[in-house]
Amino acid sequence: MSEPLYNLTPLDGRYQKEVKELSDYFSEAALIKYRAELEKKYLIALLQLFKKATPQEIKKISQVKINPERVKEIEKRTDHDVKSVEYAMREEFKKIGLRKELIEFFHFALTSWDINNLANTLMFKDSLEKIYLLNLNYLIQELTKLAKNYKSLTILSLTHGQPATPTTLGKEIAVFAARLERQTKFPKLLGKFSGATGNWAAHYLAYPKIDWLSFSKRFVESLKLEFNPLTTQIEPYDSLAENYQQIIRINNILKNFCQDIWLYISRGVFKQKAVKGEVGSSTMPHKINPIHFEKAEASFGMSSAIFNFLVDKLTVSRFQRDLTDSASIRNQGMAMGYSLLGVKNILSHLNRLEPDKTKIKEELENNWEVLTEGIQTVLRKCGCSNAYDKLKDLSRGKKINKMLLQDFINALKIPDEEKEKLLKLTPFNYYGISDQLIKYLKK
Repeated sequence: MSEPLYNLTPLDGRYQKEVKELSDYFSEAALIKYRAELEKKYLIALLQLFKKATPQEIKKISQVKINPERVKEIEKRTDHDVKSVEYAMREEFKKIGLRKELIEFFHFALTSWDINNLANTLMFKDSLEKIYLLNLNYLIQELTKLAKNYKSLTILSLTHGQPATPTTLGKEIAVFAARLERQTKFPKLLGKFSGATGNWAAHYLAYPKIDWLSFSKRFVESLKLEFNPLTTQIEPYDSLAENYQQIIRINNILKNFCQDIWLYISRGVFKQKAVKGEVGSSTMPHKINPIHFEKAEASFGMSSAIFNFLVDKLTVSRFQRDLTDSASIRNQGMAMGYSLLGVKNILSHLNRLEPDKTKIKEELENNWEVLTEGIQTVLRKCGCSNAYDKLKDLSRGKKINKMLLQDFINALKIPDEEKEKLLKLTPFNYYGISDQLIKYLKK
């Protein structure tokens, strides 16, 4: 039997295929590797600062690889994850014959969270840029294509669930593409590197003449993060929280999109292409259910629930440190995983949607009353009194047809050119400039 059948979470089991690339950023092995790389970079920066190592030794250090399984073996004894990385790295340094005096600068004057805050932030940043945003931008491009393809396809609008002024299918999809595009610019992420309680106490005690503040700033900025000089033992997580909240907004936009698509399918505006061999229902053979949009909606909800918890938890800490953040932040990968899963579910099903033009035409043909907004506006322009009330009496709560509406227009005492314009008005051409608004899409 395959191993995913026995994994605890759906992301590592049923949905593993869709999100497996995130394991390079959020798995336990990934966390160990991020820590090890940061420790190596710090050691090299220190040795270069003190001019204690040769270029050959620096090269050897940079090439050292760590075995995550060895780290976990050591952790069984130490019960400390970061210290276990340190011990495992020291073993590797001894294997390559690194001088003892150089090894002693490994993890020099640091607290574990100097490494952890950078590792967790970089894991999020890298997965965001290399996986999540690539998929999200691809989705925006696909939505933009659909918006352009259907920019002139008139559909009936519904406000409060009731027939309203027509729009175009392309413009309604464009709204979601534009909303998502605005959310792709994420806030800058911060990092700290300042010792046990954020004061560089051990650093300055050991080497009081070194400008450790500037050194730390250069080191953090070399990682493409913004330096935060004012922290406790932990970086306060505000910038991570801002980024989580950005994804929550994206989740909400996409959840809204899924719900609208679901309703368009239910109305018949969209039909779904059948795929040979698929089963829609265990008992109703005719069914093609919009399950990918339903699964995406659920995934976005799960992602936001976890991210909301992290925003609330991580930004609150007792005095200079407590460990609740460490246990909580390990779940950021799960939150990212569910959001990515939702995006991929939408992408997998977009090309199976096809407008049902017969149904769309039928809806419009059955709702001529949606023209009353435009007619009463033209009547007001022409100076007709009580224009709104006249159209209200004609149409409110009633079904009217083309003939009834044109009889009403023909009886109006308005200029001929205005009457002619109203007589040409139909639910199919009364959509304003919907088809022109697509030009505001950036992708």
